Amino acid sequence: MIIQFKQTTPLIQSIKAKLEQRPAQVEVVGTHLAAIGVKDFTPTAEEAAVIASISFDDPSFVLGSRQFQPEDTVITLPHTTIGGDNFVMMAGPCSVESQAHVRKMAKLAKAGGATVLRGGAFKPRTVPYSFQGLEEDGLRFLRQAADEFDMDVITEVMDVPHVEMVGKYTDVFQIGARNMQNFSLLKAVGKTQIAVGLKRGMSATIDDLLNAAEYIRANGNPNVFLIERGIRTFDNKYTRNTFDLAAIPVLKKLTHYPIIADPSHAVGVRDLVTPMAVAAAAAGADGEIVEIHDDPAHAFSDGPQALTPDLYKDMTRRVNLVRAALA
Repeated sequence: MIIQFKQTTPLIQSIKAKLEQRPAQVEVVGTHLAAIGVKDFTPTAEEAAVIASISFDDPSFVLGSRQFQPEDTVITLPHTTIGGDNFVMMAGPCSVESQAHVRKMAKLAKAGGATVLRGGAFKPRTVPYSFQGLEEDGLRFLRQAADEFDMDVITEVMDVPHVEMVGKYTDVFQIGARNMQNFSLLKAVGKTQIAVGLKRGMSATIDDLLNAAEYIRANGNPNVFLIERGIRTFDNKYTRNTFDLAAIPVLKKLTHYPIIADPSHAVGVRDLVTPMAVAAAAAGADGEIVEIHDDPAHAFSDGPQALTPDLYKDMTRRVNLVRAALA
């Protein structure tokens, strides 16, 4: 059930308390109240006078819906604002390879306009013999590089026991595509107040993604943004995945969470990253997250999709031109 009130009033909190006694999980944002699972409510005359509408036809992702929160979620990090009228660039290597290298990539990322440094210290790999990351050393190197260049950090957390450790170093937990429905992990990051970037699973529908985000929000963490990184379809000969550009405006309509595009993982081909980054900006994305590397042929992971320094700077230039044209 979602109740929309005509204006801010002390009755919002009294109705919240009444519903919690049922018991029910009740959340309030501004003049909107959501009571999870409640299918009947008869207000008193005094309560009815301040209520604009009551809806029992709610989506399963009620807390992430526009019906509950019409206004965009805005996430404030030390150096970055995500959501609203803001556009954010996140960039860095796929894997943290060394202290010197991630520092070099941080400098490059910042020069291209990024305010968030990405990099994996724990790497989920399809093949068990592939490079798995530098673990806590990688986290430390990533944090040091970001701090030197006044940037924030986004890095992947892979399982529940790592949440506390990764949380000491990062500004944003990234939940990778393979973990989108790792519900224990979603609950764990939901119990923190650290921002979470949730990637769409390789075979996930839009509703699957929004319901996964609901696990985070329902456990108390409102600082969520979604990452569209392509889905696996029948054709993977020319691109790594199929980039679902239409998901960006669809999600913008359904949810208040910021939507970040990941063209690197979506296409997996260096020459296609820039066109898709431009297209994502035109589709209304709130930002981009891309992989960069100064020597992709020798990258520890995902070299074929990493932008070289020149390509990265050209990509950010083109994205900014499109955004300016649409303003």
